[in-house]
Amino acid sequence: MKNIILTAASLAATLLAGGAHAAEIQSDAVTGASLSSIPQTRPDETAVEPDPAIVHLQILLDRAGASPGVIDGFYGENVSKAVFGFETLQGLDADGDLDAEVLNRLKSDVPVLRDYKITPEDGQGLADSIPEDYAKMVEMGKLGYTSTAERLAERFHMDEDLLSALNPGSDFAVGETVSVADPGDPVEGKVARIEVGRKAAQVRAFSGDDTLLAVYPATIGSEENPAPSGTHEVKGVAPMPTYTYNPDLNFQQDDNTEVLEIAGGPNNPVGSVWIDLSEPTYGIHGTPEPALIDKVGSHGCVRLTNWDAEELGAMVDPGVTVEFIN
Repeated sequence: MKNIILTAASLAATLLAGGAHAAEIQSDAVTGASLSSIPQTRPDETAVEPDPAIVHLQILLDRAGASPGVIDGFYGENVSKAVFGFETLQGLDADGDLDAEVLNRLKSDVPVLRDYKITPEDGQGLADSIPEDYAKMVEMGKLGYTSTAERLAERFHMDEDLLSALNPGSDFAVGETVSVADPGDPVEGKVARIEVGRKAAQVRAFSGDDTLLAVYPATIGSEENPAPSGTHEVKGVAPMPTYTYNPDLNFQQDDNTEVLEIAGGPNNPVGSVWIDLSEPTYGIHGTPEPALIDKVGSHGCVRLTNWDAEELGAMVDPGVTVEFIN
């Protein structure tokens, strides 16, 4: 997202991760990786290269409804939270440890990667670039993907650098077959209530009988712009929403002092979905920067990856309660 708040620590972590995906990764190394090689309680969070076993783990967690955010091959807090969420989904004692019971329940005979042939549609409607200045965004008719690789990375829940590492030398041209993650089908169901956990930096969706359906890592406000408190309701869900920038109600972006209406698209400041809340100006939404989920602050709203926001948005109706908890 272009209107993010970077702390010194998160900026350093982001820069470290951003330059860490250059090494090639063999598809066989991911599909054949042993999850038992991953430490149970203290994984290496200082790694500078993606780990095939972590890629394997992230895909299995994603399939199970415990989103790790962007699949990138690094064991950060979002993976730990996904393990915790998986344990909760499975009715286990939730401690976030990747123990033998968790590994056993995650086992799958379905390969975690699959081949995908790039279609002509994948290469259509691309933008040359996305400006950071909101006033310049207004001049664009749609804030679409800037490359076929970006489109595929989002579709398969991947970091774009990981996609390139799995397909070294690829131009991602129409007709080419590439290796991608296979995160499975979206979670389905009807959400009756949503919990937004500030401390956990996680969104949890529950059915009418209080069964946990899915968990998502989230960026939930910041110290400068905290998220609301208490319980609110979903007013509606807007796919590919336009974004209204109002410096008098929200925040100041660069030198823009006027109200601006920014076109929709996956690279819109609020991503591909806006779940409107009864608290004015607040919502649960996507982001054009999935790698930064829970790594930088938001302007008070709840930010998810585009694919997680789309999945959640498909399961909620107006009137669903949203409770913000510490």
